[in-house]
Amino acid sequence: MILFAYFYSEPLLETVLEIPINDLKIERVYHDLGARYELEKLLNDCQQTPPNYLLIRQLEELGDDYNLIKNNYQRLTNLGIKILVLENQKLTNLDKLESLENTTKIDINDPKLLETIKENQRNLSLKKGQALTRIKALPPPGKAPYGYRRGKDCYIIDRSTAPIIKDFFEQFLLFGSLRGAINYLAKRYGKKISVSTGSRWLKNPVYRGDLKYKNNEIISNTHVPIISREEAAQIDRLLGRNRKLSTKTASAKHSLVGLVSCKKCHNSMIINHVTQRNKKKEYLYIRPQNCPLNPQCKAIAYQEVLNRTIDYICKNFPEKVKSFDPKQIETYKNNIQTQIEEKKDIINQLSSLIQCNILDESTANLRRYNLNLEISELRSQLEQLPPENLKKIAEAVSLPRFWQDLSEAERRFYFREFIRQIYIEQTAKVDWNLEITFII
Repeated sequence: MILFAYFYSEPLLETVLEIPINDLKIERVYHDLGARYELEKLLNDCQQTPPNYLLIRQLEELGDDYNLIKNNYQRLTNLGIKILVLENQKLTNLDKLESLENTTKIDINDPKLLETIKENQRNLSLKKGQALTRIKALPPPGKAPYGYRRGKDCYIIDRSTAPIIKDFFEQFLLFGSLRGAINYLAKRYGKKISVSTGSRWLKNPVYRGDLKYKNNEIISNTHVPIISREEAAQIDRLLGRNRKLSTKTASAKHSLVGLVSCKKCHNSMIINHVTQRNKKKEYLYIRPQNCPLNPQCKAIAYQEVLNRTIDYICKNFPEKVKSFDPKQIETYKNNIQTQIEEKKDIINQLSSLIQCNILDESTANLRRYNLNLEISELRSQLEQLPPENLKKIAEAVSLPRFWQDLSEAERRFYFREFIRQIYIEQTAKVDWNLEITFII
């Protein structure tokens, strides 16, 4: 028994050919990438030595339109070749091949089949159009994001709405609170947005000058950004910190909320507000939530915990970053920058390769697109590096005066920038110890 297989791949959509066969012995495999040269070769070879079976993934692989598919199908079947469509099927041995033959007979003149083929080809054409948009680094179809308007080949900053977006990002960077930034927009500009919309704005690469497509691929530097790369990296760090906290905790009024836990009962600690009757003064205490111990862990005055936290940072954080070597970061950064420059050089050579007929324009565009994806990935690695001036930052935060001059919202921002967790261990009825795990 002679078995042939033919597969067609669209280079804009398929980077790797997936063949749904395992150990089945195939005499010849024909594979086209974009053009139909191998299909012509298959048709000619079948005239000379027709196989018993021809395996294809779907009927649409036999041509670019219904008439070609129908003609090629009839041309092959007239030679006595049984065509097996592997769509949604898996073949592992010859017995399965025989059983599949009896269940996949095709009436090529069936009107329903005609409509199915046409619909599949429309979907393929749409996907190819979207892929061409990606390869040319053009904005995806649809309305431009808030803060931009559509230009000829890229997004253009909308001067009437971009300042609102910029202000939103600045508020989030200043206080680290999404809800606070949303409330600020409503109060300052009368611009009311939902929490989900604000979250999408913070994560959207478009405001960083990048384009992100539905396949989650990102192309860098396609238009003018609204925020800088440094600001974007800081936003990502804040979002990463807040992601580990509950929604209410992330924008809480007090700076220690969400960071403190009891080392004895292993529960997170919450803040209680206590007032005396007929008195306006408010007392704040921090205590474990749902402590399972008996007797339960005691509440501690919030201000005492705050003061000890600041003292601990001033004493221990500079020591923590003492071993930090900015030269290692610089070496790593230079290595990534070298890789980026090498890929840029390859992109610059593509035009001359087209002129020399070494590459056609579509292949060069696809290569340029893939190189830009790799450059975007390398740049994202750069943005995740710690700041090179970390030791200078440590010197600043080691001064008690630095913390005293901050508001609670500003302290919350800096605490979450450096602190992973604060542990309180109660050693006696009154005494307790504090220990901090830093992110660095």
